[in-house]
Parts: sequence; C-alpha cells; structure tokens
Amino acid sequence: MMRWHPMGSNTASLRLVAPIGLALGVALAACSSDGKKAEENPNILPTNYKQEILDTMTRMLIDPTNVREAFITEPALAPGSRDQRYTVCVRYNARDVNRRYMGSTDRIGYFYAGHLNQLVEADKGQCAKAAYKPFPELEKLCLAKKCD
Repeated sequence: MMRWHPMGSNTASLRLVAPIGLALGVALAACSSDGKKAEENPNILPTNYKQEILDTMTRMLIDPTNVREAFITEPALAPGSRDQRYTVCVRYNARDVNRRYMGSTDRIGYFYAGHLNQLVEADKGQCAKAAYKPFPELEKLCLAKKCD
C-alpha cells in the first residue's frame, strides 16, 4: 500500500530532490577541494607608511599635538622572529598629560603585506643604527580639521 506524500508520488519527489542534491554535492566538493588559495605576500613594500604611522600616533599619544624632534626612517627589511618584515623606526619627543615634554622616544613599526601591523617601543638595539630623516608631518599633527 502506498502512502500519501505531500510532493506527490515518490518518483516525482526523487526527480525534484536529485538535481538539488547533485548541485549541493558539487558546491560542497568545490569548497573542500585541494586547490590552495594564493597566500598573501607578507613583504610588500609599504607605500603609505607615513600616513599609517601618523594615524596610529594620533590615537596612541596622550597629546599628539606639538610633537618635537620627529624623525623617521625609510622602510627596510629587518629580521623578525621567523621571517624578515619591513620595519620603520620613528623618533619623537611628545608631551605627557601635564603638557611637559617627556624626552626622546624610539618606536619601531612592523609591516605585513604593505600595511602597519604594530608600532611598539623599540628595544635599545633595534633602531640604534637607523638612518633617520626629518618627519615634519608628525610635528605638524593636530586634532582640528583646520590647523594653522
């Protein structure tokens, strides 16, 4: 005895489900294929490094205005923990919460795939031999939309 099925006969149901199942199987097979996605190149030369440093410094410094003695290096490949990465050294004298200058600080920026990944305080030797150039953009940094 045949039972009633909302999709009609069992044969008709199979005709509808089979193409859907086949399409789903093909889609799942494509997702689990062994074809590897091309990995991102971690060592792309940073082109917008100064602006990325400025954006980060604006958020990081207690008082990002009136920074003195600002210097920066060109991006250079430096050894990292396992691989070489582009780095940039930044030296500056910023103010504290009481608006007093704190003295010279060195930071090192690490780049991954052409973009700033970290900007941390440099150890004594990390930027010791750096070839610094003036970084007037950091000295002119202000928080207002229009600066003098």
